[in-house]
Amino acid sequence: MDWTVLESFLDAAWPKAFEIVKIIVVALLIWFIGKKVIALILKVTKHALEKGNVEDSVESFLMSLVRIVLYGVLIVILAGTVGIETGSIIALLGSAGLAIGLALQGSLSNFAGGVLILILKPFKVGDYIVANGLEGTVTGIDIFYTKLRTGDNRVVVLPNGTLSNSDLVNVSHEPTRRIDLVASVDYASDIKKVKQILFDIASDLEYSFEDEAHPVQVYVNSYEASSIDLGLRFWVKAEDYWTAKWEATEQIKEKFDAAGISIPFNQLDVMIKNK
Repeated sequence: MDWTVLESFLDAAWPKAFEIVKIIVVALLIWFIGKKVIALILKVTKHALEKGNVEDSVESFLMSLVRIVLYGVLIVILAGTVGIETGSIIALLGSAGLAIGLALQGSLSNFAGGVLILILKPFKVGDYIVANGLEGTVTGIDIFYTKLRTGDNRVVVLPNGTLSNSDLVNVSHEPTRRIDLVASVDYASDIKKVKQILFDIASDLEYSFEDEAHPVQVYVNSYEASSIDLGLRFWVKAEDYWTAKWEATEQIKEKFDAAGISIPFNQLDVMIKNK
């Protein structure tokens, strides 16, 4: 056996073996240190989400997303450490992400809208909202869609992307609501008497309440062609809004009739001429 050849081989291979061992050690150090850093970042992120009272479904998804992104970055760093060209990997991932994003553009918009709704909480399950010409009670908020139950018991499914980018009214967000009514009376009517009747209706109504911040208001709203329009404002609990409004509207007609106050209505005179 030619020991000279073996010695020459070992002399040539030793530096390469040392370099390989060095790369492996550095890669292992980066891996373990990276895992510790990722665990710390995930812990801080989880604490921030819990402090912000984020929904459990959103918290779980965001934690998974952050974990995937961080480990993806760590793997790219490791690939660069062991000598793998990372530029092509990043370009490939970018192209794949762009293609997926374009293919799922609508779904991603709905997903982003769902995350925003669950984080910012413009409404919650049980609230009554008005949006995109539709209204109803929120029965469910998913990542992609929000479900409403209308007053006639239909289920409406709204995409979160549209919902998060449109005007929205949360009717039941506050515990109280103001009822605004307009009553029309004849020009011959006694305005002070009419105002007193309207004030008494609101004050005596079972559902209304009055304090310094929520006064009963009666005022002359406008002068129309054949009537004087008076406004009535009073406050009720949000859940009593429709019942109180219907009852007050009915009482206005009854009280006006009892007091001899005329409610004007449009009339059309037709004249027929015989030739």
